[in-house]
Amino acid sequence: MKKGIVLYSGGIDSTTAIYWALNQYEKISALTFDYGQRHRIEVIMAGNLVQKLNIPHKILRIDLKQIGGSALTDNKLPLPKYERMEKIEEGLPLTYVPFRNGIFLALASAWAEVEGIREIICGFNIIDSPNYPDTRDQFVKAMQEAINQGTRISPDQEITKILAPFVNKKKSEIIKEGLALGADYSYSISCYSGAEIPCQKCSSCMLRQQAWEETGLKDHLILRLEKEGKI
Repeated sequence: MKKGIVLYSGGIDSTTAIYWALNQYEKISALTFDYGQRHRIEVIMAGNLVQKLNIPHKILRIDLKQIGGSALTDNKLPLPKYERMEKIEEGLPLTYVPFRNGIFLALASAWAEVEGIREIICGFNIIDSPNYPDTRDQFVKAMQEAINQGTRISPDQEITKILAPFVNKKKSEIIKEGLALGADYSYSISCYSGAEIPCQKCSSCMLRQQAWEETGLKDHLILRLEKEGKI
């Protein structure tokens, strides 16, 4: 049986990864990290989709607040807000959580090893995304090499693969691929502010809004919030 683990934050990209994996594997599990993030509501909302799809869901709790250095884990640091897309600055953003994806992949590989699973799927992408160094294809390949160096006992043992199928796709392309697979984004949370209703001012909200506009469709999340009378 072909099995995979999806790193599932509950956002657009990882939600698409869930549907992508359902189309590729006989059995998948979803792995979500509660790492002390400001927007922990994404963890709560992530449970809605996996329950709907009847996918095994593991939540690992780690406290990256102890490290800090990011507006997502240190409430003393202001969350950057913008009036327009072009105002989003170049370089490493204040929302970068130091080596977050490296930590996630290391923990995911440990869990995968126990579960006897050799493929880890993630929704990393570098286009229409904040300038994070730990979402690049080079990083994924380096982490795969490190994980196999640290887990393979013999050369003939099956290797662990880290798959990032959307790494070079625009966010609107990722949404379109998800929609073609029947993806439901109504509970996917992207906003960094920590509320169910998007702030529309943080970089994540702006990139999400731009992507949906490029698809020519209305965001599933907004449609649900309107239907429920929340906005």
